[in-house]
Amino acid sequence: MPDIQTLDIASIGHLYRGHHQWLVGWLRRRLGCPHHAADLAHDTFARVLLRRDALHCQPDPGGGKALLSTIAHGLMVDHLRRTALERAFLEALSQLSDAHVPSIEEQQMMLQTLVEVDRLLRGLPAKVQQAFLLSQIDGLSYAQIASELGVSLSSVQQYMTRAFGACFQAWQGPALQ
Repeated sequence: MPDIQTLDIASIGHLYRGHHQWLVGWLRRRLGCPHHAADLAHDTFARVLLRRDALHCQPDPGGGKALLSTIAHGLMVDHLRRTALERAFLEALSQLSDAHVPSIEEQQMMLQTLVEVDRLLRGLPAKVQQAFLLSQIDGLSYAQIASELGVSLSSVQQYMTRAFGACFQAWQGPALQ
């Protein structure tokens, strides 16, 4: 009997040969850029390689396209969010005087931090996200946030505890989660 690892690689190779062109076209129609489409198609197959067991859940021939489009859609959404975040960041930088513009290295670190905070916040409920942003970006007090969101002060405290807990877990890394 063949090694299961061999079957996985063969299945992935078959999936790649059978659907790579289709996936690039699917992404190109949605993104409007052949270069980004090719990059995201590559990233999609890299994810498939990391999740080899997912192939065993796809018994029908159309399952390959379903798996690929699901993974690619998530990557495309992430790409579009990051692009919008980068655009907003660059717009904010353009408002600064030359004396206050951070170095390129600092800009990259700031942008990476923004991307991570955005990813972290997306995993939280909307009110928790709003409370965190109103506190940390707008500088509102918990009482002001409660008034803005139409909730009690204790709810805002719970929201902030949850948001800061998520930040702490992200900061600690996967070893403690």
